[in-house]
This record gives sequence, C-alpha cells and structure tokens, in this order.
Amino acid sequence: MSNEKKSGLVNLFLRNKPAFILMKIHACSSKCYASNIAKEVDCTYSHTVRIIQQMEKEKLLTFDKNGRIKTIILTKKGKDISETMKKLITLFNSE
Repeated sequence: MSNEKKSGLVNLFLRNKPAFILMKIHACSSKCYASNIAKEVDCTYSHTVRIIQQMEKEKLLTFDKNGRIKTIILTKKGKDISETMKKLITLFNSE
C-alpha cells in the first residue's frame, strides 16, 4: 500500500464523525441506510454520504442496491477496523 493511501486512511479515521459512522454501520441490526446513520451521528446527510463514499473507495463497505434503495454492508476489512476502533475507545474510557 502506498504512503499516500495509508495517509488517507489515517486521516479518515482520526476524525470523530467517520469513526462513529463506521461503528454505527457495524452496529446496525437490520438494513442500514445513510439517512438513518446521519441522524444517529448528528451529521448532515450530504456529509455522511461523502464519508460513506470514501469508505466504499477504501473497500470498507459495499452497497446492496434494490431498485432505488441502497443498503450499506460492511466488508470484512470494515468490520475488523470497526471492532478495533471499539476496543480503542474502550481502552481510552477505562482510564
């Protein structure tokens, strides 16, 4: 992986909103939609969609398109990163 690509991933996840968006997607018990995620993380829909598109570009998630409806599905890489971030947050909060 190139340094530029690594830098892009680091910049993506060292911000609050992308981290919370990824963890909310991971926590979805049923179908996951960008509009619901935006409401849950208190973020505008358009900003949420831009973050989700960047995550898709990094192969952290995919979309399941059924007509006009797009549901979000995490890839294995996305799940692994989400679980690791959850562990980090738990470590930070335990001090």
